Amino acid sequence: MKRPIIAIDGPAAAGKSTVAKRVAEKLGYIYIDTGAMYRAVAWKALKEKIPITDHARVTALANRIDIRFEKANGEQRILVDGEDVTEAIRTPESSRLSSAVSAIKGVRKRLADLQRKMGEAGGVVMEGRDIGTVIFPNAEVKVFLTASSEERARRRTNQLREIGIDADVEEVAREISDRDLRDSSRSEAPLKQAPDAVLIETDSMSVDEVIDKIIALHNERISSRSTESKSAD
Repeated sequence: MKRPIIAIDGPAAAGKSTVAKRVAEKLGYIYIDTGAMYRAVAWKALKEKIPITDHARVTALANRIDIRFEKANGEQRILVDGEDVTEAIRTPESSRLSSAVSAIKGVRKRLADLQRKMGEAGGVVMEGRDIGTVIFPNAEVKVFLTASSEERARRRTNQLREIGIDADVEEVAREISDRDLRDSSRSEAPLKQAPDAVLIETDSMSVDEVIDKIIALHNERISSRSTESKSAD
């Protein structure tokens, strides 16, 4: 039986990456951070001094660069044309520009194709903004992970400080608010909860509690499929 696809969507700084990574580790699944792919394109555009407003050139860039996820010392790293950019793509500038990059139709098509190819065999935990609505609308497990804007700003500020970036929580809160507006109002695959996704609000939950809930949803789906298969026999 094909292993399920777990789709985790939600707004910026909702904790998707941390949760998705650990769910994948516990289940022995592949973890795919789609947001990092858009950040990678934004980072490369910055490096090559390509204006994000030049959609044709940014799309051409997305079509020619090589984006890979690899494991190193137990950590998942993202490489662009062979260069490890895991930390570089987490700067506020790359984060801000990645939202604009994700609204470019040609870029979305290119990265969506890559994401579907990565996850088509199942046994993946994929997180982003449109996984359960666009990339894998038939995913067996769908979650919409969110938290209050204040909590998300606090989390993102702590993340930035941990990698040595001096961040102000009020400035981060404004950036997150702007990002939410851009992501939810764009014409191409806007951020929204899939009708069949389970909403998880994480303000009062620990990371372990969120992980346990998602794994429970996964196990329920496995059990349900097993019952359906036996009934069909």
